[in-house]
This record gives sequence, C-alpha cells and structure tokens, in this order.
Amino acid sequence: MTAPTLEQAYTTCEDITRTEARNFYWGIRLLTKQRRSALCAVYALARRVDDIGDGDLPIEEKATQLEAVRKELSALDRSTDPVMVAVADAAHRFPVPLEAFDELLDGVWMDIEGRRYGTFDELTEYCRCVAGSIGRLCLGVFGSKPHPGAAHYADALGIALQQTNILRDIREDLLTGRVYLPKEDLDAFGVDLRISDGVLADPDGGLANLIRHSAARAREWYADGLRLGPLLDRRSGACCLAMAGIYRQLLERIAEQPSAVYDKRLSLSGREKLGVAVRALGGKAA
Repeated sequence: MTAPTLEQAYTTCEDITRTEARNFYWGIRLLTKQRRSALCAVYALARRVDDIGDGDLPIEEKATQLEAVRKELSALDRSTDPVMVAVADAAHRFPVPLEAFDELLDGVWMDIEGRRYGTFDELTEYCRCVAGSIGRLCLGVFGSKPHPGAAHYADALGIALQQTNILRDIREDLLTGRVYLPKEDLDAFGVDLRISDGVLADPDGGLANLIRHSAARAREWYADGLRLGPLLDRRSGACCLAMAGIYRQLLERIAEQPSAVYDKRLSLSGREKLGVAVRALGGKAA
C-alpha cells in the first residue's frame, strides 16, 4: 500500500473528527491550524480503538485488532495507514506521549472483558486508562507553561469527562451488559440496576440519589482538572474550556434531573454547544 501524503493523512483524520467527535470538535476547531490537525490525528486513532471495543466482532478478533494497533504504534514511521501517518507526524511536531495510547488500549480491553468495578478507586483506574490518557495526549498537543501539576490536571480533566459519560450512558451501557457504577455505590444507595419497559427502574429514588452523589464527586475532578487552563496559551485554553464546558453543562443537567437519562441518551443542542465554545474563546468556563 502506498503511503498517503501528509495532507491526505491529516484530511482523513479531520474528516473522522468532524463526523464523529460531536462534542470534542467544538473545542478542537478553536485551536491553531497545526495543533488542530495534530489533535484530530490523536482523536482519529483514539476513535479507532474505541470502535474496536464497541463493535460486534468476537472477543478474539477484538483482541487481535487491539494488538495490531499496539504493534503499529511501535513502528509508526513505517506505517502507510493515513491515521498512523498523521499521528507519527504529530508526535514529531509536538511532545505527544504515545505511551498513553497503550493505556487506552488497556482500558478498552477492560470494556471488552466486561469488567465491573467494586470501588470508586477501581473505577478511577479504568477512567484514567480510557480518558485520563486522552487528557495527557491533548496536553502534548496543547503544550503548557512549565508546571509540575500539568499532567495531573490533564489526567483529572479526562477522568471528570469520563465520569460524566458514565452517568449519561447508564441505560445504554446496561443494554449492552456493561455496568460502570461501582458496586459499593450501588449497595450504599440500595440500587438494583435494571431496565423495565425500556426505562431504568428507580422505584424508591435510590438511583437518582446515586446519580446526584456521583455528579458531586465529578465536580471535584473538574475543579482539579480545570487548573490546567491558566497554563495553556489562549487558543489551547479555549479548546480545553470548550470541551470541558460542554460536559460540565451536561453533568449539571443530569444532576438537576437524573430521570432525564432513564430512557434516552441526553445531549446538548448545537446552539448550546456553540454558546459554550464562544464563552471559552473569551476565556470563560461554562
């Protein structure tokens, strides 16, 4: 297979990101052109890994595909795959921590295994793999002022976004046999997680209370992670604020009305996302 030109490789990644990153692209488009292209490359590869985990293939084939991605990452400069070509170039231009993709692969394997989590600490390790890794990859593209906590803040922000995803997708995940709410939390709030007539069952309000409790905990991770903002340049900071702002607004909507996620996948409107992006460009968090 003939290797694509860099322009072709980046165009492929930007097309994937524009089509698939329904929330992240609102922030990514605020970056300078070179950083936008690099972050689209990172997203496109992360999306490929996620799609393997969420696809319908047998477990053995998923394992084979994940291992193929891992091997190709170890030989990026020889790849002719457009996404890999773009990632390789992005890693030459910016200090992208490619080892974070290995953590993402580990986290997606946890999904494939159907792993469940007894404690919030166990869930945090999963979130660190599948989302903290993305935060650190983004930081590599953004760049930051020298600060010993920068990587920690990026990690925390990714974990906050993943906790929001978990609360938004309780029903959708349960339909595919996945449960991310820790057993200790389910037990503490007396929740028997199940679906009745297509709707999450919550006969005594325990699930709603658990969701509010989880949302309050996620707010603490956002507060920690958003300390990254002042360490970034204006455009990168705006991207960070926009991506985080969309998910924070979604979290607040879920916390205000937990039942909104009982029968559907909640999302913000395009107008609402645009408002978050505009405020982020002005340096304001949603």
